[in-house]
Amino acid sequence: MKINFTFFLLLGMPVLSQAQNTCATAVPITAGTYAVSAVDGTDVPTVICATNGTGQTAGEWYTYTPDANYTVTITTDLAASAGADTRFHVYSGVCGAHVCVSGDDDGGSGLTSTASFNVTNGTTYTIAFDNRWTSAGFSFELTESPIVVPPTPPITFTANTFPSISGTYGLAVTDMNGDFLDDIVTVSSSSVQILYQQISGAFITTNIPTTNTMFQPSWSMAIGDIDKNGFNDMLYGSGNGVTFMKANATGTAYTEVSGTEYVFCQRTNFVDINNDGNLDAFSCHDIDPNVYYLNDGSGNLTFHQGGLGDHPEGGNYGSIWTDYDNDGDQDLFIAKCRGGASTAKINELHRNNGDGTFTDVSIASNMADPIQTWSSAWNDYNNDGWMDGVIGASSTDDGPHKVMKNNGNGTFSDVTAGSGWDTNPSLNIEHVSFDFDNDGFTDVLGGGNKIMFGNGDFTFFPMVYAFSNGAIGDLNNDGFLDIRNGNTVYMSDKNDNNWITINLQGIESNSNGIGARVEIYGAWGKQIRDIRSGDGFRYMNTLNAHFGIGTATMIDSIMIKWPSGHIDQVNNPTINEPLTVVEGSHPLSLLEVDGKKIALYPNPTMDYLTIENYDLLDASSIQIYTQMGERVFETQKKDSKISLTGLASGRYFLVIQTKNGEKYSESFIKM
Repeated sequence: MKINFTFFLLLGMPVLSQAQNTCATAVPITAGTYAVSAVDGTDVPTVICATNGTGQTAGEWYTYTPDANYTVTITTDLAASAGADTRFHVYSGVCGAHVCVSGDDDGGSGLTSTASFNVTNGTTYTIAFDNRWTSAGFSFELTESPIVVPPTPPITFTANTFPSISGTYGLAVTDMNGDFLDDIVTVSSSSVQILYQQISGAFITTNIPTTNTMFQPSWSMAIGDIDKNGFNDMLYGSGNGVTFMKANATGTAYTEVSGTEYVFCQRTNFVDINNDGNLDAFSCHDIDPNVYYLNDGSGNLTFHQGGLGDHPEGGNYGSIWTDYDNDGDQDLFIAKCRGGASTAKINELHRNNGDGTFTDVSIASNMADPIQTWSSAWNDYNNDGWMDGVIGASSTDDGPHKVMKNNGNGTFSDVTAGSGWDTNPSLNIEHVSFDFDNDGFTDVLGGGNKIMFGNGDFTFFPMVYAFSNGAIGDLNNDGFLDIRNGNTVYMSDKNDNNWITINLQGIESNSNGIGARVEIYGAWGKQIRDIRSGDGFRYMNTLNAHFGIGTATMIDSIMIKWPSGHIDQVNNPTINEPLTVVEGSHPLSLLEVDGKKIALYPNPTMDYLTIENYDLLDASSIQIYTQMGERVFETQKKDSKISLTGLASGRYFLVIQTKNGEKYSESFIKM
């Protein structure tokens, strides 16, 4: 018996007299508020409709049969719950044959749960709470509202259960073997399970035993190829430290490398911090300055702390690396969270100086905000070529969500009013941006089981779905993104919009192309994506760049700006299929302005290089890079003649960056 009778009598609530330890003995409830003294029922919910995988060992069960069609909300976000870390699942069907209808883990404030969904008169729904995070008691409320018939969703999804998935942490949908097909990754303390996607649409399940891993990804996971052997490695972020799982040369085994230092990990990332062509690792630290691990080029990582978020109280939750100032390197935004008056809750933006150092520009950029947030969703929401941010609230104690427009001059403007985010009550720790309906405008998956669909003008409209946050990727290679919740994948049903997926293979840059800027041009103008390992708060999503182009039938060109400084351009690519670009395979030639060619001469050369018609460009800088991606020359002078004194013989790349953020490159040979 789990009902607190005193609590109910004091509040004048209905007293329940049946056990709810099993599905078969689930207590029928109606609209109202209920107390659960503990989660210790013997029937464990195993169909996962919320996020964050398995690990539950007990459950509490209820049934609900509406007497009309309603929009129902179930929430534990009540004062009586005292912030209990709850998770629940809502099913249709019968015991032993459940089908997910809804569910939630952290959709309420703090760690509480909230979800809304539509129900049908006379249909019985089963509600199951589990002890994934705690067995402590809590209160929950079920409310009924007149059903609102939503507009036709721009995209729908169908639930597909993968019974072969096993493991504790189902946090990743990422290519693991270099074939650019997203795989399903689940880990536990003693194994790595990968469902390898095949071009046929089938999956091959492989279970790889590991040692009894010191630190599990209880908070987050990042994936990337740190030693360039063609198989991706993993970074586990736990509340006690960091573990790296390094794949061998055939991808058939992993070696654990766990740091001895204490790190209260939150978001983890792989990123080339010092721009040497090798992936480094970063972890937010909850209670101390952030930490990072620099790669020596052979996959060996050295611990560092400080310089990238140094607040002594920590408060660092959701790190995301993105090129906000369009200068070709990766900058860092940290979503911060602390209660009360602590300054550890003020968000931070760190500008990459291009030399391995960073400058805190939080105040100067107008991004220093005390909103309590665990994550932010960055994308170009108005397709003007600059990355914008949706700062997703996890609590309203210090203000609601914010939408911040990149002004293109190092500052951001608050454009939340009228955006749809100002009237969005759903809170969450996870916010991530993709173009789910392939209409050419990026969207945000956040709290309340909803996608906020972007209109391309900083306005968004919500659509509620049966799934909550999870790992995102294309799991049937059809150009539309799917969402994984545990062992259920919500496959996109597609629509008539056109698309392209761009897969990157770095040579001088890191092999995943993490940190690359991908741009596509067409009748709509310009769209951009940054390749990231670790966005949102917890999950690891696809490393491929997905673009929807709506009803457009062609793409004029694609430009890839690699971390090395190399630029590849592909003209008139085929749409509605993936495109793989190897770094350096489509070098960009200098352009033509007003009918006049911008060219380099003499080429080959010995002492100097002249840029013909350079005065036609509104250039901001010129750089010269070696073939290994090392920058050996830079100037902001408007001089068309460049001295090559001091350069060794060899092939180089000259890169011209214009004041509007465009880059053009050409190779030359120094004799």
